Order: sequence, then structure tokens, then C-alpha cells
Amino acid sequence: MHISVPKETTPRETRVGLVPESVAKLVKGGHTVAVERDAGLASGFTDDQYVKAGATIAPDFAATVAGAAATCKVQPVTAAQASALPSGSALVSYWAPTGQPDALAALNARQVRLLALERVPRITRAQSMDVLSSQATVSGYKAVLLGAGALPKLLPMLSTAAGTLAPAKVFVIGAGVAGLQAIATARRLGALVSGFDVRPAAAEQILSLGATLMKLDLAAVSAVGDGGYAKAQTAKQQLDTQGAITAHVKDMDLVITTAAIPGKKAPVLITDAAIRGMKQGSVIVDLAAETGGNAEGTKAGETVVVHGVSIIGPVNLPSTAGFHASQMYSRNVLTFLNHVIKDGNLVLEESDEITGPMMVKA
Repeated sequence: MHISVPKETTPRETRVGLVPESVAKLVKGGHTVAVERDAGLASGFTDDQYVKAGATIAPDFAATVAGAAATCKVQPVTAAQASALPSGSALVSYWAPTGQPDALAALNARQVRLLALERVPRITRAQSMDVLSSQATVSGYKAVLLGAGALPKLLPMLSTAAGTLAPAKVFVIGAGVAGLQAIATARRLGALVSGFDVRPAAAEQILSLGATLMKLDLAAVSAVGDGGYAKAQTAKQQLDTQGAITAHVKDMDLVITTAAIPGKKAPVLITDAAIRGMKQGSVIVDLAAETGGNAEGTKAGETVVVHGVSIIGPVNLPSTAGFHASQMYSRNVLTFLNHVIKDGNLVLEESDEITGPMMVKA
């Protein structure tokens, strides 16, 4: 089977769909792979590495995807790119939230089957294909570094000839993959860390990393949906949660928010009143910025100062660590390809418990 790996063209995107390590495994399995020139360069992978892995290098998008049964990307295709994909082939990439209707229409016109990686179901068999989890690891780590760089103080306690410096206080909202990685990173850097999640089961994970819990009756505000994800709280639960967070953040130096509800706008957990009560110079890193933000005033892709508090709304943090983000993403994609390739052919069945939910239709 022939597989293509185009170069990403979205601004600030440094990742690549497959890294040389994964390409070598596909070639060893009897497949052929075409990689667009310099596709991996932004993430630290050269064309020579791809050639050594057994790939061929193509000069442009059209030449890369020509004859491919499957095209592996990170960001969604444009309408023009969709029109260049081979009829009847498959596209494996992210789709939400930036995939465009005109691109989907072009894919349908070409009978290209779109498999959205963010739709990988949360089941045991699919864990090794879960790009949301692998990329959230990078986001949680990077969020702490981003916040630490913006703070006017250091994170760890330091004993110096000029006296002792008190450790910074870090609060992480949401204990999914990104939140737990943020807690672990802040702890490694020496901060005093506390955490919160609307899922009571997450409390044990927060405590296991050496953080403390924000004081709140978890049973009263619990909001757990299908697959263990958080779901929207009731109006009263949200008010109770906002009230507890308002009281807690007034003593914090750095707050990292990661709360998200699949397919919906991010819940507002840090109100303007809460921000007003925070210390001057404190920082909020809102990882939910791309879906509306967990803090009032968050602007995706910008840093704004509200009541003396810096609110950072990062977008596409995984691309700031393109090498490792691409490695993990590529391994997810490779595992998925191995799942759907049978006897050298791509077999996509709607009845399959992994493939079916990933299919995007008009």
C-alpha cells in the first residue's frame, strides 16, 4: 500500500504526520511511503533521514499524494489540497475545530474518506492511537514553562546568601492528561501545587503527584460524562465551583486551566471577579483558549492583562516541542494504520468500534 506524508502549511505548525522511525516500520511491512520535501524539517527530521528509512521525497503536495491509498497529516486539508487527493483514498488527520466545510465538500466530491484523529474513542484498545492524550502531555508540560517565564518570581524555594525565597503557589484546574502533566512539572520545578477536577475519581491522581486538593465538596459538583470525560455542570454546580475557585485563586501565583467538555465550549470557571481578587503580577495560562477559555477575558493566541493579572491564551502548544510531539503523534498514527491495514489493503469499516466513530461525513 502507498502512503503519503505532506508538509504542513498551517502557520505555527511544526509537526509532521509520520516521522522516519514510523516510516521505516511501514516500509519493513511492505508498504511504500512518499514524503514531501522538508516535511519534517521544522520538527527536526531531515529528508536524508526519511530516505534512509525507505521513503521517497516528492517535490510538492500533488506529487506527494499521487497514487496514495492513505494520506497522513496533522492539520486539516484546505479545499485545494482536498481536490488533489486521489479519488477513493483516505485522509488521516485532525479535523476539529479548524476543518472547513468547503474542504469537506471537496473530500466528499473526491470520495476521500476522512478519519478524524480527535475522534479516537476512549477505549482500552485505542489508547495507543489517542492523539489528544499524547499531545496534551506536551501542552501540560509547556503550560508550566510558559507560566513560569511570565511570572515576576521563581517557582522553587531557594535559600541564598540574600535570604530565603518562598516557593510560588501553582493551581491546576482539570486533572486530565494535560492537567496531571502540569501538576507533575510544577512539582518538579519546586512549586507548591494544588489541583481540582469535577470528576471525583481524579482526586486520587492529583494527590498521587504530591499536590493538594482545592477545598470543595466534590460529590456536590461532580460532573462525569461518557468515557470518563467531564460533562457540563448544572447552573448551581457551576456557581458553587466558581465560588470555590474565586476563594482559592486569590492566594495563587500561577493558575493553569485545562477544563474542556468534548464538542462544546469550554466552561468559564475563573470569573472576572475572581481575577480581580488575584494578586498583582499573577499569571493564568488558559489551555482551553481555543474553545472559548476557562477564564473570562481569555483571547486565543494572545496575552492580555486584566486587573493586573496576565492571562495567556496559547494555541497549538504541542508545536512548540515539534520533535517529541511529532514522535508521539506519529506513533499514534502508525498504530491506527496497523489497525486498518489488512493484507496490504486499507479496510475501513463503519461497524468497527474504533474506525466507525472516526469517520467524518457531510
